Amino acid sequence: MPLTTAHRTHLDAAWNAGRDVFDELFADDHVYHDPVRGADASGPDGLRRAILTVLEGMPDATLAIHEWIDDGESLIARWTLSGTHTGPLWGFAPTGRIGTVTGMHVFRFDGDRIATTRAMYDALGLLDQLGLVTLGVSLGGPALPLG
Repeated sequence: MPLTTAHRTHLDAAWNAGRDVFDELFADDHVYHDPVRGADASGPDGLRRAILTVLEGMPDATLAIHEWIDDGESLIARWTLSGTHTGPLWGFAPTGRIGTVTGMHVFRFDGDRIATTRAMYDALGLLDQLGLVTLGVSLGGPALPLG
């Protein structure tokens, strides 16, 4: 199965249709590198918990894939996730606010199953949109010195 087909199946089934496809797509010893969750999302069960945590906090979340880069051994997916924060998310109580997060995943394959995933996404920006943190960025402020 081409890598992009496998991942479109996984992402659509897991995020947008609520299907459990983790055991068939992720190696038992799969390692997940995530800036928020750390390594606790490794293996099919860990990924299942990670996605269900987000879907519990944002039950109407939808995932859109904007770009795939496939070199035959690894696959990069650039995506956007949007939803309403109506349940607990990463220890935060629901805010009722809509949030959108952009990110990328780099998947490395071993045969037809995913062996390693590296996630990069703007979790802090999402928390700011949900009103859970304040970034305090001022675009009209003084320029920072370079050098």
